[in-house]
Amino acid sequence: MTGDWRRDRVGAALRGENPTVMRRLAAGFAAIGDVQFLPGYSVLLVDEPGVERLSELPASRRSAFLADMDLLGEAVERGCRELDPAFRRVNLEILGNTDGFLHAHVWPRYEWEPAGLVGMPVWLYPRENWWDERFRLGAGHDGVRVAIARWLDV
Repeated sequence: MTGDWRRDRVGAALRGENPTVMRRLAAGFAAIGDVQFLPGYSVLLVDEPGVERLSELPASRRSAFLADMDLLGEAVERGCRELDPAFRRVNLEILGNTDGFLHAHVWPRYEWEPAGLVGMPVWLYPRENWWDERFRLGAGHDGVRVAIARWLDV
């Protein structure tokens, strides 16, 4: 996956040009993550360009975004559980320290993770995991993407 869509993920999603988008939800876009060292990693993108923080949304839109985050979290949980019996749980995070738009991370966690990392935040994984070609989103992740998308439709 290459292209200018990465420079404006929200705008690209609104234009139908973001290839990571799985589904349009009430207040955002459910997208599969660019990296898959934890298979099923997904991101909820806000659907309003220029919104950087949850507190910038009116209360009704804020509630809708959080409900979408819950929906995506449950879809990741169900999809990953059916594909990998070592699935443990989902971690949900809204950080916003790097990308200047509101988004939520949905990280599946597994029993097979390294002992020193399984109980820690994913951000403590080695930095190379974010750039390693083995973990880059590609056709090998179609199964997990389809499984998550199927649960988004339920």
